[in-house]
Amino acid sequence: MRYFEVLKKIRARIRKTLVDRTKSKSFYPKFYWAYWHYFIFGGNSKSSFEINFLAGVPNRSAGIGHQLANWIAGYWFAKLFNLNFAHVPFQSKKWEYFLGLGQDEVLVDDLINNRDFQTVRLPMFDENNFHSLELIRKIIQSYSSRKVVFILEQDQFYKDQYGNIGELKRKFFNAKCRTNENLKYSNNFFNIAIHVRRGDIVIGQQNQSHNLLMRWQDNSYFEKVLNKVVENLRVEKPIAIYLFSQGEIHDFPEFSKFNNIHFCLDMDVQESFLHMVYADLLITSKSSFSYKPALLNNGIKICPERFWHNYPKTDDWILVDDNANFDTNKLLNYE
Repeated sequence: MRYFEVLKKIRARIRKTLVDRTKSKSFYPKFYWAYWHYFIFGGNSKSSFEINFLAGVPNRSAGIGHQLANWIAGYWFAKLFNLNFAHVPFQSKKWEYFLGLGQDEVLVDDLINNRDFQTVRLPMFDENNFHSLELIRKIIQSYSSRKVVFILEQDQFYKDQYGNIGELKRKFFNAKCRTNENLKYSNNFFNIAIHVRRGDIVIGQQNQSHNLLMRWQDNSYFEKVLNKVVENLRVEKPIAIYLFSQGEIHDFPEFSKFNNIHFCLDMDVQESFLHMVYADLLITSKSSFSYKPALLNNGIKICPERFWHNYPKTDDWILVDDNANFDTNKLLNYE
């Protein structure tokens, strides 16, 4: 069994490399049988089996924020292309149950095994390019008389991850596995959560990885943002601060000046995620791990404006530039 798992990972890595190197080329879609099916049979079939399905596959080698982005993309593009959504389970059942994502969804494996659907992988496409989207629509239409589950290419990008925010919140807050949530927060305080991304990103500074360098933010950035929040926020309750990161307390000397601060450096990842969701105010980093809880959070979100996903344009989302500057007047809405 381990041999086949390793083989699958190697094949997936080779496939990803091929896609990354060719997806911007005009000939790229021709690597897919789906393209040739459209080319041969056309996209004007008048008979129709039923509305087919589409799924995004969570990247098994990535973190939970990345995997959730894959799932969200599948959910969004199913809606965009007028297809039903089909669910591919996460590698970790614990995370799937925690997020409530598998509930009331049709499974891809059930469609294949019990209802005789075939899977068809779609080429990577540019969500902002009309011609790219039209090609995908035509490919989908060419299969309209057959029972098909369309599979998005691994890591198909969807920038506005908040497009499914209502469905995400409904699933998360209705998840049956979290009936006894133990939060460290007290209702007697206004609870601020701040996520300082470290771990892999520290290694990135040492080996000069571009992918990780662009995610780096100094402690001073977070200290400045937090200081402005504490100085300008007008709330009736006293403030409690919870810092979520990795490392030791001595790695964060800038934060010792803040009253009632709690360093959550060894907390379980799901517990950290949960606390970020339920914070009254959440300060995120350039990380999918805090961006995803922000999508679920019903309080104030203060986020870096330069990020690879967009944010809702509502008053509860406040964007910060690279120098830790933001419009502190927006905090007055929460007096």
